[in-house]
Amino acid sequence: MKNILITGAGSYIGTSVEKWLLHWPEKYKVTVLDMISEKWREFDFNGYDVVYHVAGIAHKTNVSDELYERVNHQLAVEVAVMSIKAYVKQFIFMSSGAVYTQSDKKHPEIIVNENTNCEPITAYGISKMWAEEDIKKVVIDHNSLMKITILRPPTVYGPGAKGNYNPLAKMAVSTPIIPKIQNKRSMIYIDNLCEFIHLCIDEEAEGVFLPQNREYVCTSDMMREISVAHRHKLLLVPGLTWAVRLASRMTDVVNKVFGTYIYCPLDGEYFGGRYQVVDFKNSIIKSEGLG
Repeated sequence: MKNILITGAGSYIGTSVEKWLLHWPEKYKVTVLDMISEKWREFDFNGYDVVYHVAGIAHKTNVSDELYERVNHQLAVEVAVMSIKAYVKQFIFMSSGAVYTQSDKKHPEIIVNENTNCEPITAYGISKMWAEEDIKKVVIDHNSLMKITILRPPTVYGPGAKGNYNPLAKMAVSTPIIPKIQNKRSMIYIDNLCEFIHLCIDEEAEGVFLPQNREYVCTSDMMREISVAHRHKLLLVPGLTWAVRLASRMTDVVNKVFGTYIYCPLDGEYFGGRYQVVDFKNSIIKSEGLG
């Protein structure tokens, strides 16, 4: 049996992973550590095989750069050092696709692979990038054999998830028309991500990973699937690409929704694709609480 410590109570992904691993109670013992108060520093990390660090700040407004730095960077490194001192075998760090350049007015189309340079443009992305670098550094500095697993998922969605999916879902069931745009987005459904992490633990995978759904997502098609799930009539209007392109030059928001942002290759070779447990259509139905 593997003893797993999830550092970051109450997080959407951390809670989802905890529930997922409990499908195999004979294989895993899972403990969740609250990182909000300072008491976590009194916790004994000894005896844990895996530390999965998910504590962090994301999807919040009016957050200072200093707070991103302190929580997403410095806290992650401190947890990694405590894991090293406790001889933890594997440290899984929940990073983000935000370590790469994000869609904005200057970058309407982005294609990322494992060799793409990290060039974050947000305080959130910068804090995650520095956390990655310094976690690897402290492992070297301590001559530790602890394996480092860094996950850089794209948009994560599912029932109750925060982020870009929810505004689109609300729009899909409240508006009668949307522009038909042929863009592509990498996304990952929460169950697929949980299974990916499960496999990382089982196989003690180390390195940097970019898990994603097998299918790329077209924003217009996704909103249509959401409307179909709710039996809402939504008309996709072609011929408005010019209007979207014009608007994209004025605000970054348009490119975040209708720009192209993909990981390549499409489904990767990770674990032979075994983490793809829910296809796109069913993931929408589940996300909307209809399946």
